[in-house]
Amino acid sequence: MEYLKYPVGKFIFPDSVDPSSLQGYIGTINVFPDNLIETLITMSDNNINTRYRPEGWTAKQVIHHVADSHSHALIRFKCSLTEDKPTIKPYLEAEYAQLADYSLPIESAVSILKGVHLKWKTLMDKMTSEDWSRGYFHPETKRFFRLDVAAALYDWHCRHHLAHIRLCKQ
Repeated sequence: MEYLKYPVGKFIFPDSVDPSSLQGYIGTINVFPDNLIETLITMSDNNINTRYRPEGWTAKQVIHHVADSHSHALIRFKCSLTEDKPTIKPYLEAEYAQLADYSLPIESAVSILKGVHLKWKTLMDKMTSEDWSRGYFHPETKRFFRLDVAAALYDWHCRHHLAHIRLCKQ
């Protein structure tokens, strides 16, 4: 069951982020929408409505979740770059999954992801080393997230949920 919950393993916070790793994180974030679309092309409607594990979300819910999560991530980056150590507003992801928009076709979430990731990648490509040391405070975890560490987290988040979606094809 642990593999189904964390198919790429649990996220481990890096102590520091070197430039090579950071470029890898940016790369993962950049290609995520294309990797998602490539995966979805091979999936049936039945696969899309399959849970990746008992008690887990369906692939459709995961896709809508990632669109919400990465929209928040883009805003968190923008706030961090324009404010001094902002405190972000957490959201209730499980409650979001119960809202009406999660019943929309997955194309609506994929379109959001394509736009968000384009904006996010464009932003990250222009960030300086000083920008990467900026960040935000997360009040639920009581942790300050440097943007380079946040990039590591969202690299993992992309891989984590793409693996969940792929589990729905089996």
